[in-house]
Amino acid sequence: MCLTLDGPGVTHAGQAAGLCAAGARWIQLRMKGAGRGAWLAEARATVAVCRPFGAVVIVNDDAAIAAESGADGVHLGSRDGDWREARRLLGGRAIIGGTVNHAADAGRAADAGCLDYVGIGPFRYTATKQNLPPVLGLEGIRALLPLLGGLPAWAIGGIQPADLPAIREAGLAGVAVSSGLGRAGRGAENVGDYLARWESAPQPVSHS
Repeated sequence: MCLTLDGPGVTHAGQAAGLCAAGARWIQLRMKGAGRGAWLAEARATVAVCRPFGAVVIVNDDAAIAAESGADGVHLGSRDGDWREARRLLGGRAIIGGTVNHAADAGRAADAGCLDYVGIGPFRYTATKQNLPPVLGLEGIRALLPLLGGLPAWAIGGIQPADLPAIREAGLAGVAVSSGLGRAGRGAENVGDYLARWESAPQPVSHS
């Protein structure tokens, strides 16, 4: 799951287009502090550039923007809106994700009965998020997985390509990345590196 960033000198829609061209098929539009009009316009532009690639577009933080822009769904943090209300607004076909930072969040996500996935972390420190919750690391994330009631979990927070084998082997469904995508100005190569590392990572070991 590839997140757009504020301030790299490229519009969010432009970032999404580049990510899709490099092979990404799940884009999360993440705009912080933008006015509603600019946010909605950028969301619509992002949806438009992603559609030819068949990429999923998720809006961070605002279910109404997701609905009005034609996005595929919304991702809401623990303080960004009510998950059940988002489901009522967006309907049953929308993709709705929530953030899990600790055991109480995990229990609430499982009990909500309306989420399609969760982002769980932070895996390590990241400067892209203000008021960062305590870092969980892989073992902390692994400990929360049984509390999710079977919800797919994406690891979030400072993840690098070299982390992916251990993350996939731990049983996570994927990873969400933002700043790592633009590392050293090698956007397309970085996306390819994440994709290749994930595909070559060992599958989770079944204990059934």
